[in-house]
Amino acid sequence: MEKFKTLADVLPACVDGRPVLGAILNNMVVPLATPLVGDPAVEPLTRADREGFGIYRATLAFLLAKCARELKPDEPFRVRYSAGPALYFSWGGDVAALSLALQTTVAADLPVVAEPWSYKDAIDYFSARGRTDECHLLAHRNPPMVVLSRCGDFRALHQVALAPRTGALDAFKLLPVEGGFLLDVPDSAAPDVLPDARSLEDKGSYLQIFRDQLAREKQTGVSTLGDLNQVILERRLGEFVRTVESLQRRSLARIADRIAAREPRVRLVLLAGPSSAGKTTTAHHLCTELRANGLTPLLLSTDDYFVGDARNPVDENGNPDWETVEAVDRERLARDLNALFAGGAVKLRKFDFHKHAGFDAAEESRLPPGGVIVLEGIHALNPILTEGVADDVKFRVFLNALTQPAIDSCNRVSSSDTRLLRRLVRDFHFRGLSPVETFRLWPKVVAGERKWIYPFQLRADAVFNSALDYELAVLKPYALELLNQVKPWDRAYVEARRLSGMLHNVSIASPSVVPGDSILRETIGGSQIEY
Repeated sequence: MEKFKTLADVLPACVDGRPVLGAILNNMVVPLATPLVGDPAVEPLTRADREGFGIYRATLAFLLAKCARELKPDEPFRVRYSAGPALYFSWGGDVAALSLALQTTVAADLPVVAEPWSYKDAIDYFSARGRTDECHLLAHRNPPMVVLSRCGDFRALHQVALAPRTGALDAFKLLPVEGGFLLDVPDSAAPDVLPDARSLEDKGSYLQIFRDQLAREKQTGVSTLGDLNQVILERRLGEFVRTVESLQRRSLARIADRIAAREPRVRLVLLAGPSSAGKTTTAHHLCTELRANGLTPLLLSTDDYFVGDARNPVDENGNPDWETVEAVDRERLARDLNALFAGGAVKLRKFDFHKHAGFDAAEESRLPPGGVIVLEGIHALNPILTEGVADDVKFRVFLNALTQPAIDSCNRVSSSDTRLLRRLVRDFHFRGLSPVETFRLWPKVVAGERKWIYPFQLRADAVFNSALDYELAVLKPYALELLNQVKPWDRAYVEARRLSGMLHNVSIASPSVVPGDSILRETIGGSQIEY
């Protein structure tokens, strides 16, 4: 019987001097050991490709879990959150020793292979080693076979395609930070440049978010999707949801307290974040917390100041560029802000998203004495948007869906994936966009965020985490229905398949558990808040 060739047999070892790490085969990201049948469409992936960067970083996380277990088997180890292309890991061991062990593993050029195991054998393997992450994930599945990734004697549940050999991972460094370390790797945008040494200590607000998440995990007992699945199975989800929502509102209340206590008095609160981060609901909640502090807020949205299709800038391909700050009528916004601060009555700008045109509100608005304007939108932190307002009366808030329970010790759920799932559901139900259309728009949205949003995040006076530790369980049935609409012949299938695989790790929760004023209602509907 003829043995099928694998992708490794037909693809070059390197492209542009960089090792080939995997491939896109018929719009699926696959490892190089995948058999080649027929005459499929194949694209080699290096770390210069977005999907190849994912393979590169995931393989390093897998190898770090291997090295950490070999050095200190009983020391908890977990991948946590991203800081740009870098990843933050919690671990209490010697980071220098871990770095040396990883360098030794890479230098040995060991094979990384995928092994099929029976379900029972996999359960027995992880149970015997006290690997509760994997046991909890498998407890909520019942496949006859399970795939494990292996390097040497270390095995983990196969979640994503990994590089075929450790020697392909030639650029990285570990930087000790509070509670663990940062894995620094080249970004796919600059694949041959290892960033200068940096620390999460330079991002104090973000480090506090991570501290808060670790404290919440200890309080709730949920640090992985397997833990969340167990909560759902034991019918404890309602209590968990109430706790998570309460903790999130408390963090926003602390920000409102800071705004109310600031001297000189804050007159303009600027709230910005990337797409589907929950800006609108958060802005309403923040106004409520400000009222509880005795302030009178007036909420404005930069979306209402879009210039409209007739004046909207276009990109290099002649298509409307809705991500640029030039899509906002800055002159009109400045005029309205100045009039409000002067005590005048203003017919505020509104925007009709069906007609793609702006109009004036029917009623006038006025800022009362001692009032504060809350301006939310993707460009709110961009200084050119409010350059006519003195900096000392501004308070800047950056929000993002920053954290989710991890999949296991070496696999995480990215903040970008959380937002993309939110946007897929929201776009379909409230904007009439198909999942394929949302996937096609997403790269442009991400590029716009990198250019127009993230450069200003470190200017923020406060960072708010809009993620909810239970949301993937609620989003799963909505999202899977949409992801299944994306067919293998469409390029969007690459992302749809990956997200479906990630959601395979979480159980389903009813949307009835979501409070009516939750940020998640902005995505799934049924909000008690009037937008």
